[in-house]
Amino acid sequence: MSERLIPYQPMDLAEPAELVAAIRKRRGGNFINLDRMLLHSVPIAEGWNHFIGEIRNNLSLDPKLRELAMCGVAVLNGAEYEFFHHAPPFKKAGGTEEQVQAIRLIGQAQFPKQLFSQVENDAVDLTYQMTRNIKVDGELMKRLQKALGSTDTVELVTVIAAYNMVSRFLIALDVNPEDHPPA
Repeated sequence: MSERLIPYQPMDLAEPAELVAAIRKRRGGNFINLDRMLLHSVPIAEGWNHFIGEIRNNLSLDPKLRELAMCGVAVLNGAEYEFFHHAPPFKKAGGTEEQVQAIRLIGQAQFPKQLFSQVENDAVDLTYQMTRNIKVDGELMKRLQKALGSTDTVELVTVIAAYNMVSRFLIALDVNPEDHPPA
């Protein structure tokens, strides 16, 4: 195994104490490798912990749609770490193992749309368009706004935008999955 260009911060990092405690609290007591990389910059780790914590824990958006979008971004950007961490919450939110495997086909002709509801397929289309094209079809946005309302549509767009940021950070800094799946 070659040495990392930027090493992870140690698992037992104690300072800055308030930030370390906040991250550990959000994670159920542990750091993940993403945290260990973010902690090279206190301002970025603080902002990230707050922003992503809100996205993960305080949106009105259906958690299944949230995790579907996160997994879709991971697949489209080749961020296996992101997929590794979001497939289990997708299943916990009501997704099936068959759907998890199908998500790996987002953006391909053989993507099995029949495994997903209309709003889930629209969320997949939005994820694809925002991640690959940046611009989004107006009719798609109208359907999502009609199905989800303004708040949840804004939240879905924000989830996709935020997790594109996450995947780009993970890939650029070669952040890899931990040895054991998250609880």
